[in-house]
Order: sequence, then structure tokens, then C-alpha cells
Amino acid sequence: MFQLLLNSLVLLSLNIDNQSSTNPPKSIVEVIKNSQIIAQNSKKNQQFNQLKQELETAGFEVIIALPPKRGAYGLLQVSTKKIWINPVVFDLNIALPTLIHESVHASQVCAGNGQITTLGLTLNPMNQARPFFQGYTDTHRRDLEREAYTVQTQPNSFELALSLLRENCKLSN
Repeated sequence: MFQLLLNSLVLLSLNIDNQSSTNPPKSIVEVIKNSQIIAQNSKKNQQFNQLKQELETAGFEVIIALPPKRGAYGLLQVSTKKIWINPVVFDLNIALPTLIHESVHASQVCAGNGQITTLGLTLNPMNQARPFFQGYTDTHRRDLEREAYTVQTQPNSFELALSLLRENCKLSN
């Protein structure tokens, strides 16, 4: 155990020592691209936080932790109104789409007065989203997931999710 700790510290110190000498200065193009990525992520972070706050106002608890169902990126537990968001979605840059998906399920819970029900959306899912919900054999579950994936993949997904949440959970703008 002590040897493992010592080896880790040596590797860490080598990493720190070598960092400055192996990384060449960035070009102006790289700096601009990084700034654009940061700006995009900043907008997504603001939207994530706004949607999270709206969900909490509607009585849902948003928990950034591993969901109880193994392998899930997000999960809504209807009976407790808890929404888990797997921390890995932040590394994968899919935190906002994941929260949008779960917010649609929250809207479905509000529309069903505590029971999850479909919203009757007339939007069509994009073809790439179909495999994610067509595998469900239970038609009710498939319809719930179809709505969530359909909203999640719309170009205006954030605005649409926010609107559905406000309408179905009776929140004011």
C-alpha cells in the first residue's frame, strides 16, 4: 500500500514538473476556439441551472449523483419527485439534454397530477432518437420516452422543456 502511494506521488510530481516544458504556447486560433467553447458551455450551464431551479420550484428534487438504476444518465422517481443526474453527463457534455429529458418526465408527472402520463405532443422525433425509445415493449413507457426524446432532440429543446414544465406544473414565468 505504501509503495503504491509512493509511486502515485512520484508520477504526480513528474506530471507537474513536465507540464510547463512539454506544452507549447497556444496559437491565437486555439485561444479563440477555446473561448468559443467556454462561451457555449457557459450558456448551457446557465440553461441547466435555470431548468434545475424551475424543477425545484415545481417541487422536484434534483440530485447530482449516480442514479439508483445502474447505467442511467438521468432518472425520475415519480413517487418521491426525485431526479438524479449522473455526474458523468457533465464530462460527456450532455448535462443539459439529460436534464431536459428528465424535465419532460417531470411535466408528465405534473400533467397526471402525481401519476406519469403522456402530454399528447404532436412533435415528431428525429430518426436518430427512435432507437432510444422503440425498444420498450410497454407501450405506455414507450410513449413517455418518445415524448422525452422528441423534446430533447429539438433545436429549441431548452425553451420547449421550460414551456412544458411551466404549463403543466402551473409555474409562472
